Amino acid sequence: MHLDTGPVRPGEELNLSSLADWLRGRIAGAERGITLQQFPSGHSNLTYLLQIDGIEYVLRRGPLGPVAPKAHDMGREFRVLQLVHPHFREAPNVFHLCEDPAVLGSVFFLMERRYGLILRDEIPPQLAKLPNYAERASKGFVDCLIRLHAIDISRTGLIALGKPEGFLERQVQGWADRWKRATTDDMPKMDRVIRWLIDHQPSSPAPTLVHNDYKLDNVMFMLSEDVMLSAHSAERIEIEAVLDWEMATVGDPLADLGLTLCYWAWVEAPQLRARGVPSLTSQPGWYTRDQFLQRYAEGSGRDLSQIGYYEVLGIFKLAVILQQIYYRFRRGQTQDARFQNFGDRVKGLVELADSLIEYPKMGKST
Repeated sequence: MHLDTGPVRPGEELNLSSLADWLRGRIAGAERGITLQQFPSGHSNLTYLLQIDGIEYVLRRGPLGPVAPKAHDMGREFRVLQLVHPHFREAPNVFHLCEDPAVLGSVFFLMERRYGLILRDEIPPQLAKLPNYAERASKGFVDCLIRLHAIDISRTGLIALGKPEGFLERQVQGWADRWKRATTDDMPKMDRVIRWLIDHQPSSPAPTLVHNDYKLDNVMFMLSEDVMLSAHSAERIEIEAVLDWEMATVGDPLADLGLTLCYWAWVEAPQLRARGVPSLTSQPGWYTRDQFLQRYAEGSGRDLSQIGYYEVLGIFKLAVILQQIYYRFRRGQTQDARFQNFGDRVKGLVELADSLIEYPKMGKST
């Protein structure tokens, strides 16, 4: 058993016979059997580790039960990775896409297995023993986002992933529509947040590739023997892989930065602490919000004077994402007990977004 995988959760099993039949002729050795484990993280898409003829692959499929329109689009994520991987080594390579739901019940794809550390609820001992690991991991995390936003979307053809014109307006309207479809309780503060986002939209910088869910547990830190040997001299811990590309597009890079800061900088907000929203970056040594922004500004050359707007936008989007999951839980479309307190988390995020709008120095941490 791998340290980062475990047994398949009840109700989330795959039909290995059907999968083996489909893989025959596509992956050598599939006819001789498949070993299956599951990656335990993730609140929506399901991710599995396959072992076929001694080689490991990762399989991704959408969640069980009904999902929001255009959400969890595994076919799109496969095509995004096909386009991005040649220009950004941190994007894993992909191999096969199955769009026939008769095989496993939903669209799925296979991609390469990367090896490294994903940080979730606690610091792994391999990382904890490195000197200044929190600062060095912070640097690696920020620098990887800077590299992602530095890709020439015109020269690489990645501009085909979206329509940069009107990006912010579509973001606000699209996520507001998702909120309406997934609402379970009246929240006047959310209505006020949406109105403010519509009325205060800033001018966007030049468009870039946008990951749209860049956060600590969606990256894998490189921790090879080389990293261990250079632990005392390396300035940063590098990123081995960036995961979960289903929402990637091209548009305003500061929308990416704003969402990333929600997962990073606002974990100490009382509204979130009271509702048990965890984050490792609140521990000593990790970059503060201001250090994060300073390194990003210096590395990218972008003007961050309007970053407060993008932080509110990011918190708003995160609230909608959690609300969509909670909506499915309330309707009995998923039985996963992890989702039962998501309603409280959503309320905390809405309160946080609303409080940032009210203060003159909007978006400043305390």
